[in-house]
Amino acid sequence: MCEIIHEEYKMNEFGSWLTRQLGFKAQKISINAGFTCPNRDGRVGTGGCTYCNNQTFNPDYCQTDRSIRQQLEEGKFFFGRKYPEMRYLAYFQAYTNTYADLDTLRNKYEEALDVDDIVGLVIGTRPDCMPAELLDYLADLNRHTFILVEYGIESVYDRTLQRINRGHDFACTRQAIEATAARGIRVGGHIIMGLPGETKADMLAEADILSDLPLTTLKLHQLQLIKGTRMAEEYADCPEDFIRFTAEEYADLVVEFIRRSRPDLVFERFVSQSPPQLLAEPGWGLKNYEFMELVKRRIEEPHHR
Repeated sequence: MCEIIHEEYKMNEFGSWLTRQLGFKAQKISINAGFTCPNRDGRVGTGGCTYCNNQTFNPDYCQTDRSIRQQLEEGKFFFGRKYPEMRYLAYFQAYTNTYADLDTLRNKYEEALDVDDIVGLVIGTRPDCMPAELLDYLADLNRHTFILVEYGIESVYDRTLQRINRGHDFACTRQAIEATAARGIRVGGHIIMGLPGETKADMLAEADILSDLPLTTLKLHQLQLIKGTRMAEEYADCPEDFIRFTAEEYADLVVEFIRRSRPDLVFERFVSQSPPQLLAEPGWGLKNYEFMELVKRRIEEPHHR
């Protein structure tokens, strides 16, 4: 990982930023800790977000029939064969990883931190599932270990959030991000590019809006249409409501998004790669590092300067 600097561009990549934060290299290990989601169990809604299928991002070792410790040990074995000196962050990834009482959450997080070579936590969650008492606990943890809370933002537009059955508005997102940052906790965000009804101009304007928030890191993902989801059905019925990018078109969009973003914002990734058998339409076949190289080449091209 490296830092790209041009007259009009500065892209901070997650890997090099993380090494600077920790003083050594670290790898995230995904965990499925058995959480559900308030948009599935009826507290906020049912059926989840219209695009959602958690099978798309869980690695093989990330299964709830294994304890948190077992999942982390298997993840360490997987990565350690190639990188024996690597240390690790426990990534609570699947569903809403703050959706339980404080004692339950404390036990799960501290089980992860008790595993050898685990040097911190990355906690994926929803903006409407971050009570003040949990933030206070995480702020305390953050004083002696690495903590990054990653919020699913998905879109800054309320009309989109309603359409995808997200179950909260952008004001909720803003409040959660600001409350987390106010306690000195690193804050990550995740958005999806290409949601129905959004134009290219809408997507680029998100860079301006998100840059005004105290975000530390940001992930962008292209919209993937997953078989069996309501969004795949919506696309089949109304394809004109969706912008579908080629890899090259999406790379151009990403470069422009970077150009408009706050210079110190750390970009973790730009694409997601779901298993081909789950996709309702063919993907690009590009891994994250391959797409990152495409973005770097685009940044170097004269017409992007």
